[in-house]
Amino acid sequence: MKNLLRGLILIIAVLFSHSISAQVENPVKWKLSSVKVNDCEYDLVFSATIDEHWHVYSLNLKGEDGPVPSSITVDKNSDYETVGKPTEGKPIKIFDKVFDMEVTYFEKSVTFKQRIKLKTNKETTVKGMYEYEACTDEKCTFPPATPFEFKLKGTDECLKSVSQSGTDNSKSAPCIIDSGAIAKDYLLKHDKTENKSEEKKDTSLVQNASSKTSTANNIEEGTNGNPVADKDPWWLIFLIGFGWGFAALLTPCVFPLIPMNVSFFLKRSTSRAKGRFNALIYAASIIVIFVALGLSISLIFGAGALNTLSTSAVFNLILFAMLLIFAASFLGAFEIVLPSKFVNKIDAQGDRGGFAGIFFMALALVVVSFSCTGVMIGNALVSAANTGQISGPFWAMFGFSTGLAIPFGFFAFFPAMLNSMPKSGGWLNTVKVTLGFLELALALKFASNVDLVYQLGILTREVFLVLWIVIFGLLTIYLIGGFKTAHDSDVKHITVSRLWFIILAFSMTIYLMPGLWGAPLKLFSGILPPQEYSESPHGFGGGTASAIASACPDNEFEAYIEVNKNGIVHFKNDYEHALAYAKKTGKPLMVDFTGHACANCRKTEDYIWPDPEVMKRLNNDVVLVSLYVDDKRKLDPKEYQKVFWYGQEREITTIGDKFKYMEEVLYKQSSQPLYVLIDHSEKLLNSPRGYKSGIPEYVSWLDEGINEFKKRK
Repeated sequence: MKNLLRGLILIIAVLFSHSISAQVENPVKWKLSSVKVNDCEYDLVFSATIDEHWHVYSLNLKGEDGPVPSSITVDKNSDYETVGKPTEGKPIKIFDKVFDMEVTYFEKSVTFKQRIKLKTNKETTVKGMYEYEACTDEKCTFPPATPFEFKLKGTDECLKSVSQSGTDNSKSAPCIIDSGAIAKDYLLKHDKTENKSEEKKDTSLVQNASSKTSTANNIEEGTNGNPVADKDPWWLIFLIGFGWGFAALLTPCVFPLIPMNVSFFLKRSTSRAKGRFNALIYAASIIVIFVALGLSISLIFGAGALNTLSTSAVFNLILFAMLLIFAASFLGAFEIVLPSKFVNKIDAQGDRGGFAGIFFMALALVVVSFSCTGVMIGNALVSAANTGQISGPFWAMFGFSTGLAIPFGFFAFFPAMLNSMPKSGGWLNTVKVTLGFLELALALKFASNVDLVYQLGILTREVFLVLWIVIFGLLTIYLIGGFKTAHDSDVKHITVSRLWFIILAFSMTIYLMPGLWGAPLKLFSGILPPQEYSESPHGFGGGTASAIASACPDNEFEAYIEVNKNGIVHFKNDYEHALAYAKKTGKPLMVDFTGHACANCRKTEDYIWPDPEVMKRLNNDVVLVSLYVDDKRKLDPKEYQKVFWYGQEREITTIGDKFKYMEEVLYKQSSQPLYVLIDHSEKLLNSPRGYKSGIPEYVSWLDEGINEFKKRK
């Protein structure tokens, strides 16, 4: 509201100044001259006398919402160069109540200077524009930019200085960072595969049909004219839930119930067909209960809230604590049981006849098995929440319940198979302890999410890997029989199935070790902290700032540009400088809405971006900026803004909320990753893209936006 008020005051002041221009002829009188400094250098002098009660603002006035600073712009020419920035005298500093900021200006008179160095012995004309705003306490005038010309004469000494320098480029001329060269140098220094994209065929031959259609054809209704990003397919969310549901079957809380419940329904029924039918109703009831849970979560929280919840520090800390408790329980420290009265009431309802009794039997299974299945339900829901889709929890619970219920239906149809099932015994406790180790490893992921979004630097990649190596190493020793927990029986011999798990756990331990020295470990992409979040993110003895500085020592963007683990040059959480650099280099801007705790973002960065054809385009054809929507670090208080968001007025105070609001308002999306290609007017070049695994499609999407940008130039 305050920024809006400032803008309105400024607009009214400018309009008012134009309306009275007939009364105030010219409060500022300018006199232009040049002063020779030496044979090749001149000072362009802009002197002004200012009427009483008027003032002219400084060249160095700061603040986006304040008055317009004075400016001097010199046209580029091979015959001369500017030396440094324009200079001025000491201005008056005062707090302006209208603009609510400190302003600097000059009264009565002012002199601006710009030094010029000639690079020719001939007479040359220096051209440019100067601009200023003059105000009183009541009104302002903002004349249009005024052109100027200075005729200056060089000497032979000017030519000598050019030849001695070995180039006629201006020292202060804009320096464009060669992203491709820096990436190549980075990859060679860090013993990574050199970019060989020049040797590959043009991927334009693999353009898919969608890239040939116009951007307008890709815009869906209901998005305010913005294309919709690709989303994870429903079947992928279903399969993730199905995997967790099937894993829950092997827990001591569920596995013994399979033969018991199937036998119960077969015995209570008048015929085998009736028993099968009742068992199927039982399995269907399990699915209905879990799906109802998924629908409830979808309707109560919604997609955006679930996505925000999945990156919330409180939510992740609760999951971390919950997983630690479950891990301790699985390892034998204590048993988790629900209140007996609650369980007995539900179990008593199972004695009813008909479908109601079967339904309550299913509900009793859900409640009784909670101590083992609860954490897996949480895992399935978190994966669904990360997608940002309102249907995510529904498909996750449908998959989970299907995986859990299938054995009840299967053994109901083939009851003879019950005899071939392994009997409950000590092996179930081994499964439970193994799950305890896995829950402990998974708990670290949620603790890492909190550490990442707040950038605390506690669970760095190295610390995380050491903990995982210890966990899987101990699991290997346990499975071999090196130690026992409270409820374990003696291991007389190692079975074939146990041997397979020993091989898997030991292989995991060995696989993780090279990660301490910088190995990418792509198998766990999105689970481990990224390589940039490391005590030595670019390998031992290597950095990237020096590479950028040496490539372009005077570049004004040097401090804002980074090189990621794959040698891709990009901006991080700095949309404004990235857009300015895109304009300066004449390239489109690629906005990467990402997150520190975003698994699919890491998969794209680990599997798609390192491809030579993708890397060539990211480094040479676009300017890339990564905006982390879950970054919980505070903004500078000057950047706080009040917005109407999620049905009420809120104040944006964190880096993540700034970019999350930007993503949702401009592009109507709440999931990450989201990749957006825009031109210098910040207009879409093609449809935004979500997470997809295909490299050719990603190249085609990039080419579509790049080609559209070239057409608009």
